[in-house]
Amino acid sequence: MTIKVRIPQPLQKITNGNELVEASGLDVKSLIDDLENNFPGIKDRICDEAGKIRRFINVYVNDEDVRFLKGDATALKVGDEVSIIPAIAGG
Repeated sequence: MTIKVRIPQPLQKITNGNELVEASGLDVKSLIDDLENNFPGIKDRICDEAGKIRRFINVYVNDEDVRFLKGDATALKVGDEVSIIPAIAGG
């Protein structure tokens, strides 16, 4: 099952400059694993050493933050769009 994934500017160098890529997965975790297979090094930017989504990375499935769903176990279906968004801090 192919899912469209929006890639933020800082990670586009890993995706050959592409803002929108396709990946497969039944849930967010397997989608990130597939992204890693296609774009080596991207998982290290999204996930920590334990394989969990880094706290300063926001992942949305159809405009819903996965932190308020089931985290990386959030199920995906055909037609979903996933957005990876780095948190912005400042003062």
